[in-house]
Amino acid sequence: MRHVIALDVGGTGMKAALVGDGGELLHRARRATGRERGPDAVVGTILDFAAELRAYGAERYGAPAVAAGIAVPGIVDEEQGVASYAANLGWRDVPLRALLTQRLGIPVALGHDVRTGGLAEGRIGAGKGADRFLFVPLGTGIAGAIGIDGRVEAGAHGFAGEIGHVVVRPGGVSCPCGQRGCLERYASASAVSETWAAASGDPDADAADCAEAVASGDPNAVRVWQEAVDALADGLVTALTLLDPRTLIIGGGLAEAGEVLFQPLRDAVRRRVTFQKLPAIVPAALGDTAGCLGAGLLARDLLDSTDPDPDPDPDSTDPSEVTA
Repeated sequence: MRHVIALDVGGTGMKAALVGDGGELLHRARRATGRERGPDAVVGTILDFAAELRAYGAERYGAPAVAAGIAVPGIVDEEQGVASYAANLGWRDVPLRALLTQRLGIPVALGHDVRTGGLAEGRIGAGKGADRFLFVPLGTGIAGAIGIDGRVEAGAHGFAGEIGHVVVRPGGVSCPCGQRGCLERYASASAVSETWAAASGDPDADAADCAEAVASGDPNAVRVWQEAVDALADGLVTALTLLDPRTLIIGGGLAEAGEVLFQPLRDAVRRRVTFQKLPAIVPAALGDTAGCLGAGLLARDLLDSTDPDPDPDPDSTDPSEVTA
C-alpha cells in the first residue's frame, strides 16, 4: 500500500503517522523529543524516528513510504527546507529537509507547525470547503494560519499569521518579542492561567480552572475571562479586517472550554464589526492530530505535483476517522 510519513515535532514530544493515499491513518506513534539532551540530540532523534517509521512501513505494507512531511515549531524557511530557529528546541539553521532526504531517500516537505495544522483544519477539518479561512490556536502563545484556496500563506519571510503579536493594548504588558500589549499577553492559555492564578490566590490554577469557575458563575472568573475575550476579539477583528476570511477557526487549549469561550467571543466580535463581513467562528475539529495530519498533506502534495495520475480526491479524510 502506497503511503507517506507524517511527523509533527513539538517542544516535548513528537507525533507521527503513516498515511495512505486516501488520507487514512495506517499507523500512529509518539516519542519524546528529548530536548533536555540538546539540539543535536533532538535532530538525531527526529532522523532515527523517521527511519524507524520507514522501516515499519516497508515491513508492514511491502514497500517503504514514498514521501515524508514534517512540521516543526519556531521560524521555518519552508522554501529552503531549513528550521531557522526554535527557542524551545535550541536549534538554529538546521537543514532538516536535506538531512531527512538523505536519511530516508525520499522527497521530504518541511512546514511550520501552526501553518501545517492550519492546512489540515482548512482541507479536512473545520474549514473544509471554505476558500478563505484563518486558523488561530490559543495555546502557550497565539499564532495563526492564513488559508487561501487549499494552501496556507507563509508570507515573504515566513512570518505570515503571527496574530499573537498584534498590539491590542498599546503600552500594556511587555512581550518577549520586544513590544508591549501584544495579543498573546492577554488572551493565550498561558496568559489566562497567569491572570487567574493571581486573581484566585491559587498559584496552581490555570485557564481550565478559570473556565470552570466562569461556568459556575464566579464573578471574579467572569471578569478575568471577559478581559481575555475582549482582547482576543480586538485582535481577531483586526485580522478579519485585513484578511476577510470566510471561516475563523479557533483551536488550542483555550478552545477546549467550548461555548464558555465561543458564545462570548462571537458576541464580542459581532459588537466590533461595522462594515466587515462577519465570518463563521467555529472550533477546530482535529485537536492535537492537526499537525501530524497536515504533515501528511504536505507529503502528499509533493507526490501530487509530480504524479501523472494523482489521487482524484486528496482531501477525502473524514475528521471522525482521526481522533487522537
